[in-house]
Amino acid sequence: MTTQRGNRKTRVGIVVSDKMEKTVVVKVDHLVKHPVYKKYIKRRVTCKVHDEQNACNVGDKVLIVETRPLSKDKRWRVREVLEKNVTV
Repeated sequence: MTTQRGNRKTRVGIVVSDKMEKTVVVKVDHLVKHPVYKKYIKRRVTCKVHDEQNACNVGDKVLIVETRPLSKDKRWRVREVLEKNVTV
């Protein structure tokens, strides 16, 4: 019998910093509707994400998944790199 873990949150974001060992900072944007004016507002949150292979660089688009606490600030883990940053 296989046990299923709970549904883990997944987010797509852009790497903004890779200066730490096995950790990247990812910016996640989402849209929220204003309660009075009904216009959409872009909200942004940054989270520290565990990157075991140090595969991510600044500007990469990554899929992150929620996980157990890995350190004081890290609660997310990189599942896959969706797009590599192409600098000219």
